[in-house]
Amino acid sequence: MNILMLGWELPPHNSGGLGVACYHMSKALSIAGASIDFVVPYTASHPNTEFMRVHAATPVKPLQRYGMGAYDSANAEYESLSEADLNDLSNIRGVQKRYVQFVEQHVSSNTPDAIHAHDWLAMEAGMRAKLLTDAPLIVHVHATEFDRSGEKYGNPVVHEIEYQGLMMADRIIAVSNITKNLIVQRYGIPADKVEVVHNAFDVDSFANYEYDSHTYRYLESLKKEGYTVVATVTRFTIQKGLSHFLKAAARASEKYDKLVFLLAGDGEQRDELLSMSANLGIADKVIFTGFVRGKQWRDAYSVADIFVMSSVSEPFGLTALEAAHHDNALIISRQSGVGEVLSSVFRFDFWDSDVLADQIVGIATSEALKKELTENIKHEYAKLSWHDVASKCLQIYHRVRLGTAV
Repeated sequence: MNILMLGWELPPHNSGGLGVACYHMSKALSIAGASIDFVVPYTASHPNTEFMRVHAATPVKPLQRYGMGAYDSANAEYESLSEADLNDLSNIRGVQKRYVQFVEQHVSSNTPDAIHAHDWLAMEAGMRAKLLTDAPLIVHVHATEFDRSGEKYGNPVVHEIEYQGLMMADRIIAVSNITKNLIVQRYGIPADKVEVVHNAFDVDSFANYEYDSHTYRYLESLKKEGYTVVATVTRFTIQKGLSHFLKAAARASEKYDKLVFLLAGDGEQRDELLSMSANLGIADKVIFTGFVRGKQWRDAYSVADIFVMSSVSEPFGLTALEAAHHDNALIISRQSGVGEVLSSVFRFDFWDSDVLADQIVGIATSEALKKELTENIKHEYAKLSWHDVASKCLQIYHRVRLGTAV
C-alpha cells in the first residue's frame, strides 16, 4: 500500500513529540509492508530514514521553520492560503502554500492509496491531494488549536483549517480520548468518525546511550547534598501550564527546602517565566537550559528524579514516557492524554498548584514511594508498541478504501 504521509517535522529536526511520533509510526508501517512518501516543509538531511522516501517541499532550513509560530499559533496573524505569497518563505502561510504546490506536483505522477495528514499544518495539502486523486484522507490529530492556545481561544484561521480538514477527512485518528472528545464537542464531528490510537514508545531508540554527569554538573553536586531534581522538558507556551508549575515549585520549596527545578526548553513564555521565578523568590532554585536536543535532552531526563507535565491541555505527551524510561517518577495533569495508558503516576488538575506542590514534596521525601512509582510504570509503557499503532493505521486505510465505517 502506497501512503502519502504529510507532516511538519522529523528527527533530528523536530521541536517536540510530533516528529518523533511520525518517525516511529512511519518506520513501523514500512516494516508492515507499506510504501511511504513523507513530505516535510524544509530541506535537511534525515539519517536513518531509508525505510521511506523523504521529500523537501521548500528550500527553507529547519531553524527558519522553528520561528514561524507553527506550534504557538495563538499570537500569530494568518491569512488565507489564497492570499499568501508563494515566494515569501519567511511566513508560515507562504511555506504552507509552497507545501501544497509541491504535493499537487507529487500526486500528478504518484497516486497514493491513502493520504495521511498530521495536524493543521498539513491539512490543506491533504485536502488538496484528496481532491486531485480521490484517495481517502486520514487526518491525524496530535493537537488542536484549542490545545495550543491553552486557556485562550486561539487563532480563528487555524480553527477554520482544522474544521475543514476534519469535515473533509474520511477518517480521523486522535491520539487520546481527551482529543477525541474535544474534536466531537468543539468541532461537531460525529464520534464514530474518530478513532483513538494512542502513541507508543520505542525503547530501542534509547539504546547505546550513556549519561554524562558533566552536562548538568551543578545539579549533580546538589543531588550529592540530598536535593531532589524536579524537571520538565517542553515548549514554553501557555499550553504547557508552566506558570502553574512555578507557583507549585515555590509552594513546595516552602515545605521542603531541598528541591531544585529544571526547565528544559524554550518558547514564547521564556522571559515571562524567568521574571516569574524571580518574583516568586525561587530564581536560585530554577534552572533554565534553553532549547535542548540530542545528548543534552536525554541527560535532562537522566539527572531528574521527578518529571512534571503541567499541561493545560496535552493530547498525549510522549515526554512522560521518555522520562519514565529514565527512572523519573511522574506527576501529570489530569488534562494529559498519556494518563489513559499509565496508572503508576500522580495526577492533578493543571490549575491546582497546591496539590502539585504536595505531590512533589511527597515523592521527594519518600524514597520508597519514588521506587514504587518508577518500577511499576516500566511494566506499563513496555506494553505500548509502534507496531500496534501501525497495525491499527493499516486497518483504517483498508477500511476507508473499502468504504466501511468501522
